[in-house]
Amino acid sequence: MSRRWKTLVPSVSVLLALAGCGAPPGPAPRGFAPRYEEPAAADAAHARFLRARRLPERAADALNAYLDLPYQVTVLARSCAGEGSGYDPETRRIELCYDDLTQERELVTTDEEVADVMTETLYHEAGHALVDVLDLPYGGDRAEEDAADRFAALMLIREGPDGERALRTAAEAYARTPPDPDDGRDEHAPPAARAAAHLCLLHGAAPERHADLADRTRGCTPTWPQARDAWTHDLAPLLR
Repeated sequence: MSRRWKTLVPSVSVLLALAGCGAPPGPAPRGFAPRYEEPAAADAAHARFLRARRLPERAADALNAYLDLPYQVTVLARSCAGEGSGYDPETRRIELCYDDLTQERELVTTDEEVADVMTETLYHEAGHALVDVLDLPYGGDRAEEDAADRFAALMLIREGPDGERALRTAAEAYARTPPDPDDGRDEHAPPAARAAAHLCLLHGAAPERHADLADRTRGCTPTWPQARDAWTHDLAPLLR
């Protein structure tokens, strides 16, 4: 290499470095962003299941195609030591728990059904995230939990027959869930009520495909138009 190149190469490097120093920062990340933590040993199989099915990625893709968030909400799959999936407004993080799959496998039988139930859970927690993003004024924990259930139903019904199947699977799983002896302290509706509400929305949205639910859902509330229109109205600032 000639002496000229020896002097030019560091000069170019310095110029590039100086140019980078003055560059403005890129835009802040936005939208639902999936991430995985290493699981506890007992949850390794559950973590492999979520990764193989790409449940966080698929849900995040569907949410981001529908909504334009002003900031990032992380969808974190992790071991929770029995705490249960949830949304943390301080960290803007949905936690989808590997260990939840142990309970779900007691309620449903196939891998497809387990994936359906976990997807409903993820959309439910996304509903909480959206209540936070939009600062929606729900009057109490139970009202917010019911709204998050309706958002999960909305997202699954938007996916057509496959999503409807997932919603029905989740409803049947709720129906099989034994009542919580401490239900008075649980902000969620009783499992049987959550099942009934999901089936009510499902039949209302697609009565021809779910004609067998007609008797079970006659006169039920909330109706599909009410639930759909309420969330669509609230989501208006974020809709793509």
